[in-house]
Amino acid sequence: MSPQRLLFVCLGNICRSPAAEGVFLHLLAHEGLEDQFVVDSAGTGSWHVGKPADRRMLAAAERRGIALPSRARQIEAADLGRFDRILTMDNDNLAAVEALARRGAPGSPGQQALIEPITRHCRQFGLQEVPDPYYGGEDGFEQVLDLLEDACGGLLEHLRPH
Repeated sequence: MSPQRLLFVCLGNICRSPAAEGVFLHLLAHEGLEDQFVVDSAGTGSWHVGKPADRRMLAAAERRGIALPSRARQIEAADLGRFDRILTMDNDNLAAVEALARRGAPGSPGQQALIEPITRHCRQFGLQEVPDPYYGGEDGFEQVLDLLEDACGGLLEHLRPH
C-alpha cells in the first residue's frame, strides 16, 4: 500500500505549516508509522523560500521535543496532484489553495488532493483557524503548537491505517 501524502499550508511557510509538519512527523515517529505517510509543508507566498522555520517557532517546538526540519517553499499547481490531502491553516490559505485548484495544473488532469482546514480535525479546540503568531509574542507560538497537536492528533486518528 502506498503512503498517504499530506501537505500543510500557511502563508509564508515559516511558522504554522512547518510546525504542523513537525508535529505530525513527531506523532508518526511516536507511533512507528513513518513509512505510512509522506509529509511536507508549503506557503501560499514566496517571501521566505529557502529559509528555515521562524526562530521563535523553532524554539517553542524544541521545548516540546519536536523538530522542524523543513525549508520554506511556495505551493505550486503540481502539488495538487502529488498530495492526497492539503491542510490549510486559515481561511485565506484555504481560498488561495482552492483558487490554485480551480486554475488547475497544466498537463496533469489526474487526481486532485482533498483541500481542507486542519482545524476540521481538532478534538478539543473549537477554533476555525490556526492564528498566525508571526507578529505577536511568545505565547502565540505556544498556542499554535497546542492547537496543532490537537488537530494533528485528530488527523492521525482519522487517517491511521487499520
